[in-house]
Amino acid sequence: MAGSRLSVALDDGGLELPAVGRLAIFAPDADFDLSALAQDQLEIVQSFHPDHASYNARGYSCVTECGTDYAASLVCLPRSKRQARALIASAEAATPNGILIVDGQKVSGVESVLREMRVRVPIAGTISKSHGKLFWFKVDGCCFSDWAQPGMTVNSDGFLTVPGIFSADAVDPASALLATHLPPKLGRVVADLGAGWGYLATQILTRESVEAVHLIEAEQMALDCSRRNVEDPRAFFHWADGTSWRPSYAVDTVVMNPPFHVGRRGDPALGQSFIATAAAILGNSGHLWMVANRHLPYETALNSLFVKVEEPFGTSKFKVLHAQRPSRLKR
Repeated sequence: MAGSRLSVALDDGGLELPAVGRLAIFAPDADFDLSALAQDQLEIVQSFHPDHASYNARGYSCVTECGTDYAASLVCLPRSKRQARALIASAEAATPNGILIVDGQKVSGVESVLREMRVRVPIAGTISKSHGKLFWFKVDGCCFSDWAQPGMTVNSDGFLTVPGIFSADAVDPASALLATHLPPKLGRVVADLGAGWGYLATQILTRESVEAVHLIEAEQMALDCSRRNVEDPRAFFHWADGTSWRPSYAVDTVVMNPPFHVGRRGDPALGQSFIATAAAILGNSGHLWMVANRHLPYETALNSLFVKVEEPFGTSKFKVLHAQRPSRLKR
């Protein structure tokens, strides 16, 4: 979808890119169509591990933080407006005197971003197609420096976060509910799947019997925050996909508030994949503690992978689920 807008812009829409120099692509999903561009010119700037790994496996040059002096940059708008602004500011600063392209779906707020940007810079061209827009302009100075990411800031609960990551402004209520109902003893080794900026890990580490907590997080920006929020020698940090991470030894307990969105689209299969990971990495007597929105259909997956499943606590919005002993023969 997005690739078709880029192709139209390059074919007959008036967009001309430099024949030499590096082209940066900021935050593209793994399925973003880049076939209209020369791969050897591209640098993918992607801090989300599954997408980063996908591009890397296909031979693209991939980084988690942008470089400098790009001949052109393309920003793929995320759903967070603050993060979108920060990406545009970074791309502008990294592309002096070059072409800056912005692409996004209507549901990601591309039209409001375009309106805001028109006030500040002359837009050279726009392409509307497939429920989205692509537009571009010639960079001339720093017109969006005030949109730059301020770095880590302290949220309302006293933790360091950055705009765009999950629950940046405050502790997520579902995670807070799960933390309240975790048992006093969790075993020696605990894995926090989808650890985010580290809230659940801070609660797990209040147990003196815990010897190691593995924080597994796919978003590099969130993991960087967790390193600052969880300053405990028992904490170990992994930039990895929670659906496929495997330790070198079995863990005693998995704690998680798994994600269930891909972009703006709800996808229960993502949380079900986290459950499968939990079953795979737990020891024979292992425990899974998780929280989920009340409507998410996780019980079938849990019952197929664990001997015992129960809901020890719940509200009208959330359910705390406890699963015990992975069913090895069912995996």
